[in-house]
Amino acid sequence: MGVRGERVTGGPAGPPVSSSVPPSGPADLDLLHAHVAGDPHAFAELFHRHRDRLWAVALRTLGDREEAADALQDALLSAHRAAGRFRGDSAVTTWLHRIVVNACLDRIRRRQAHPTVPLPDGVRDTDSGTGGVEPAAPVQDHDTALVVRQALADLPPEQRAALILVDVQGYPVAEVARILDVAEGTVKSRCARGRARLATQLGHLRPGRQKTEPQATPQRAEPAPATGPNVPAVTRGNPRSPEGVRSGSGRSRRDLHQEDA
Repeated sequence: MGVRGERVTGGPAGPPVSSSVPPSGPADLDLLHAHVAGDPHAFAELFHRHRDRLWAVALRTLGDREEAADALQDALLSAHRAAGRFRGDSAVTTWLHRIVVNACLDRIRRRQAHPTVPLPDGVRDTDSGTGGVEPAAPVQDHDTALVVRQALADLPPEQRAALILVDVQGYPVAEVARILDVAEGTVKSRCARGRARLATQLGHLRPGRQKTEPQATPQRAEPAPATGPNVPAVTRGNPRSPEGVRSGSGRSRRDLHQEDA
């Protein structure tokens, strides 16, 4: 079929485009019709045309490169088999996005039902065919990226999908509503609730909200010992002359030394 067995790799995903007709070549719908009619290369061309944006949605929704590759592979197989049932009530790219998002949400629900321990971020088999190790965030922002990723992962799946499509990928609310097959008001509501949850979890990352170390209570400065020709030098811990320090028996140490001699 042109995409079976091919591992999906991701590249930079630009903003969504309103037209499904590339600068040169057939429209998406024509490619889908050609695939249904038996063209062995049409679906592969359709897939390569939208691969980057589909991959970006899958990766950011799942937060795991292997999971995203598997979800996208499942979605493309489903689209390949269901192409003959495409009704044409939305753009082909919207239909593809819907299948990808549903595949990701299915994996999230299965993962929540059967949690596993993920490998450390960025530690993946470079021979897995998914493009190698995922690029790490810059050193100064790496911890912040991990915190934001975890906060997104903690959102309910529907809120996460809506937020990623609207706020991360930049799709219009109307397009996201068609992708998720819900009303526009539902998309806005999910985004609002997701943003509120993220604001609670990530509020400490805002500028000016960093915690400051408590300052120690200033100690009252002790007056410096007086000095001068007529003032004997004494230590702070023993303001009296050694001559006046007496033992527990009431006699001075000098007397004791004399008796020992």
